Amino acid sequence: MESLLLVWGACLLLGIVVGFSAGLLGIGGGLIAVPALIYMLPWVHVPANYLPHVAIATSLAAIILTSFSSARAHHARGNIDWSLFKPMLPGTIIGALCSGFIAQLISGNDLKRGFAVFVILMSANMAFPYKPSSEGKKLPPAIVLFLASAFIAVISGLMGIGGGTLTVPFLCWCGLQMRQAVGFSSANGLVIALWGSLGYVIAGWDIEGMPLGSLGYVYLPALVGIVITSMLLAPVGAKAASTWPTPVLKKIFAALLLVVGLKLMFS
Repeated sequence: MESLLLVWGACLLLGIVVGFSAGLLGIGGGLIAVPALIYMLPWVHVPANYLPHVAIATSLAAIILTSFSSARAHHARGNIDWSLFKPMLPGTIIGALCSGFIAQLISGNDLKRGFAVFVILMSANMAFPYKPSSEGKKLPPAIVLFLASAFIAVISGLMGIGGGTLTVPFLCWCGLQMRQAVGFSSANGLVIALWGSLGYVIAGWDIEGMPLGSLGYVYLPALVGIVITSMLLAPVGAKAASTWPTPVLKKIFAALLLVVGLKLMFS
């Protein structure tokens, strides 16, 4: 019971960092939540080989509410091109749902190292962001959008993120303006989080040795702790973004991500 309360309290603090950072820097919470959960979940005796699976699944589930809030705000501003869902929604659902089953086929160490590589790549992108031009470009055929959305959803589901770091550059490269790309990504992230979480719940349903409060690979006490405070702090972070030196902070955070990625890689 004490270890459960310890994890829940730690996740309340983690949610503060996740929510504030997401609002301030526009980063996905999974890049912060997954490494922290990998460190904390042994406190409640999550089996060692499933630590990355549970951390990623729980992070993905935590994105559901934040993505919904973001998508609603972008919809109100007219930033979401809903017609894009016709070619991309099936691929997103299939890719996200399959991610949990794909993760189940990967050992804990390999999944952790894969996440470490992704974190290192994202730190480089944050320090030196790639900004593709949308000028004069047209959307590719529907089959390309379908395949791209499935690929993005699989990678996002395996990494425990909403996919904005992949979706936004792809859509900008396809010809969408940044405002539309970010708006669509927020709604698409909700789909990834919902179906990806469901995939992890089903894939981990019969796993033995999981602690009380687990729903498949999703650890509910940690999920609740993260969601409560992250939802409260995200608007605070967004407000701070208008006055704080976010470009400098992004480079500092990129350096921290690099350290985290290297530590995960070699631990």
